[in-house]
Amino acid sequence: MTRHSKNCTANSVYSYHEKKKDAHASGFGSLKLRLSKDAVKDFDCCCLNLHPCREPVLTPEGYLFEKEAILEYIVAKKNEIKRKMKEYEKQCKKERTELEEIGEAEQRSKLEKFLKTENNVQSSSQAATTGSSSSTSSSEKHGSISNMTSDKAKKLPSFWIPSLTPGNKESKPECPDKNVYCPMSGKPLRLKDLIPVKFTLADDKNSKKSLEGTRERYKCPVSGDILGNNIPCALLRSTGDVVTMVCIELIKKDMIHPLTGEKLKEKDIIPLQRGGTGFSSVNEKLTAKKARPVMQT
Repeated sequence: MTRHSKNCTANSVYSYHEKKKDAHASGFGSLKLRLSKDAVKDFDCCCLNLHPCREPVLTPEGYLFEKEAILEYIVAKKNEIKRKMKEYEKQCKKERTELEEIGEAEQRSKLEKFLKTENNVQSSSQAATTGSSSSTSSSEKHGSISNMTSDKAKKLPSFWIPSLTPGNKESKPECPDKNVYCPMSGKPLRLKDLIPVKFTLADDKNSKKSLEGTRERYKCPVSGDILGNNIPCALLRSTGDVVTMVCIELIKKDMIHPLTGEKLKEKDIIPLQRGGTGFSSVNEKLTAKKARPVMQT
């Protein structure tokens, strides 16, 4: 009997801790990980390349993108839509050709059926002139005992004939959607809806330094507060300035731009999506999950 501990092997029950430990070591079972603030991008980073934006633009839903990155994304999606449209048109043309061939085959079958009927009428009229004995003998001579005659062929299909064998039919293609959707919100994205963003640098003297290495990059042009992931911000559409939500609450009283003095509307204030803080009340989807084969016990 081994001593009582976490690694005790004398217990007949396969504990949850042992199962998790073995699953992690063996490569079976789904892995879950709680993400911290270091695993979520900053508020001023592009949602595509995850780097600080040099020429930032904002979607109406508040997602920030680098202008070059989002333009490349839109061009790539439009090229993909063109390719799908060509395939769809090619398939539609193929279906139209098949329908025309089926129509021609039906016309030929109708013509053959008509000619066959005419021949039967002529043969029946000739048989009526002959005696009853000769007609009976000829019917017995030319009669068939096959189970595929007349309507029996429909009841007893021949599975070795290619036209009667069941097969997988091609699914009818659907017309591709011509809209480009935002990679973050999933809503339709148009180039004219992108709003240029103007961040105010925290220190103008260090404006030539790389944005990657500095933590305090931008500030609010009204209050002077340093912008960060833990500070909710909003964009003023008319000028593109990014201010804190504390200033927005003051602006909503008069609805006047604090820098230019022009009148604002409710749609001119767009909240920015906040950066990574590690708190579930602020950030969504902070759990990473990787599906792997399940180990049966």
